[in-house]
This record gives sequence, C-alpha cells and structure tokens, in this order.
Amino acid sequence: MKQFGTRKLCYAGILCAVAVVGSFFYIPVFGSKCVPVQHMVNILCAVLLGPFYGVGVAFCASLIRNLLGIGSLMAFPGSMFGALLCGLAFWKTKSIPLTLIAEVFGTAVLGGLCAYPVAILFMGIQAGQIAFYAYVIPFLISTAGGAILSGILLGALRKTGILKTAAVR
Repeated sequence: MKQFGTRKLCYAGILCAVAVVGSFFYIPVFGSKCVPVQHMVNILCAVLLGPFYGVGVAFCASLIRNLLGIGSLMAFPGSMFGALLCGLAFWKTKSIPLTLIAEVFGTAVLGGLCAYPVAILFMGIQAGQIAFYAYVIPFLISTAGGAILSGILLGALRKTGILKTAAVR
C-alpha cells in the first residue's frame, strides 16, 4: 500500500513539473495565457492518478507558475475545475473520450465562468470592462488543444500497453 502512495506522489510531482515547464508554451488570448500543456496534464492525472491528485497537481502547478511570475490568477479556476471534472468522469466511466469532453467542459465553461469573479475580486478589473463570458472562449481554445494532445498521447500509450501498467489505482 505504501509503495502505491509513493508511486502516485512521484507521478504527481513529475506531472506538476511538466505542467510548469509546459507553461512556457502558451497562446495569449484576451489577456489570459492559454496553456494547453496544463490541460494535457489534467487528463493524464485523471487517467493515471485519479481526480483528487489531478486537482492537487493543477493547484500546485498554478501556484508555482504564479510564484515564478509565468502565470496569472486565471490559472486556478481554469485548471482546477477541468481537473476535477475529468478526473471524476474517468473514475466513474473509464471512458477516455468522455474524460476529454469533461476536461473541455470543466475548464471552458465552469472555469471560464468562475474566472470572471476572480478577475473582479483579485485583479481589480471593473465589471464593465470585461464581459461575463470573456474567459470561456480563451479557456476553450486552451483546453481543446490540451485535450487533442492528451488524446493522441493516451491513444499511443494504450496501443503499446503502457497505459495498463502505468495507471496507479
């Protein structure tokens, strides 16, 4: 039992590092940094580690990115909602396509809508300066790219049989 906990923690640390380093590859859209690698990591965490590790990795990666000055506060709602939703989707269904859709919905819709109050409360942006749905489209672009990347990666891992041995449950 302790071996599985250590392995999960190591996977989580590696995936967190991949998310932080991958944040140097971003697409600027409407004042937010769209980071597809973070969403790829969310889906990999959902499949390999489960929903709660996924949320933890998303939080840690967002925090490290913000502390290093390479992220924005929008990283928190953008990544954590998607990580939770896709983690729960895979945990309940074991369906990779449904997991990809849950990541896109959780990040684009839920994360995008929750980014609006975060922007107003913590970033000082006035409500009249941005639209309520201003973050849904940028988050959709980011998470769709990450879902495509992770779908390709998970398909390759499944074909080689690595996915069965790598998953820590």
